[in-house]
Amino acid sequence: MKIVFTLLLCLLLIPTANGETAMNTFTPTWENVKPLGRTQQLEDSLWLCFSGTGAEFTAECTQLSITMAGDSAVSAPANRTRLAIEVNGLRVVDDMLDAAEKTYAVWESDAPQNLTVRIIKLSETAMSTCAIKAITTDAASIQPTPARSRRIEFIGDSITCGYGADDEVAEHSFTTATENVTHSYAYKTAQALDADYSMVSISGYGIISGYTGTGESKVTAQLLPTYYEKLGFSYAWYQGQTPANVAWDFAAYTPDLIVVNLGTNDDSYTRDDPERQEDYRAQYTEFLKVIRHNNPEARILCTLGIMGDRLYPQVEKAVAAYSGETGDTNISCMKFDVQLFSDGYSADWHPSQKTHTKAADKLTRHITQLMGW
Repeated sequence: MKIVFTLLLCLLLIPTANGETAMNTFTPTWENVKPLGRTQQLEDSLWLCFSGTGAEFTAECTQLSITMAGDSAVSAPANRTRLAIEVNGLRVVDDMLDAAEKTYAVWESDAPQNLTVRIIKLSETAMSTCAIKAITTDAASIQPTPARSRRIEFIGDSITCGYGADDEVAEHSFTTATENVTHSYAYKTAQALDADYSMVSISGYGIISGYTGTGESKVTAQLLPTYYEKLGFSYAWYQGQTPANVAWDFAAYTPDLIVVNLGTNDDSYTRDDPERQEDYRAQYTEFLKVIRHNNPEARILCTLGIMGDRLYPQVEKAVAAYSGETGDTNISCMKFDVQLFSDGYSADWHPSQKTHTKAADKLTRHITQLMGW
């Protein structure tokens, strides 16, 4: 067996006529890479939109490079996609995608090595999207990493996106360059539980209103439920397409658990107004029906509180109303601790990395008990 393997390895690494090792180029598909989150296969690429989307695969090789494709936002420095590439758990690329196509040399070694490669979109969908165009390597094939036994979906806003997580100066404003989903409580929780994940999150979005500085009227253009059944939402476009025009196939990813963390932006509108809070409660209840329709078996966990917990009682009321109407008891609530001044803040007073870690620790403990994990 060892002799056969050695002969095969030698054949794979036979140099070309000019002395260079033969290279193979693979277009990423769900057959040769494991999708991370909601991805869309196009003819020549794998489209990434929401925060944390990407792909993971293994290869035995001496050389490997990855070509990424940018969308219309490559000409807008503050909105470009931030992406990361990791090899065997080590981050080897952390870059802003500033070209229509960009190739990253991520591995080179003298002898073949077994690699696990992860490509992650660190920034959110609204500002920009990107795509994995090609994987070039001297490996004869690439394979998707095995699916994990646990699957979580996170539904949220800027907190889930990791807004400003790499800029811990509260007075600074948003840019995709400092947004990092791998520092968010959601990503940290998935890692701690050794779970596959999908994130459906957009900064500034809510159940009945997006963020409003004045609180005078609803921002109805920024409602997360509008895009829950889509590939995403973006002001940019890729190959003439926008993710809001692409329906998501819920059969492609079936979570065991769905964590909802929405209400922070609604609170900027509802404030202490009982009628507005009741509107939030009622629409939250309706959104839970949409979630359940698309995920009939998943446990649903409704959370709130990291950037303020004023609306949390309405979350509890929404869950109670939903269960009362439908008879569905596969749902519960958990209140996050409000962020502390002593733990610092990120851009625009968002959670610091320390706060995200504390939130992830609390959520991980809760899920472990809730799900028996």
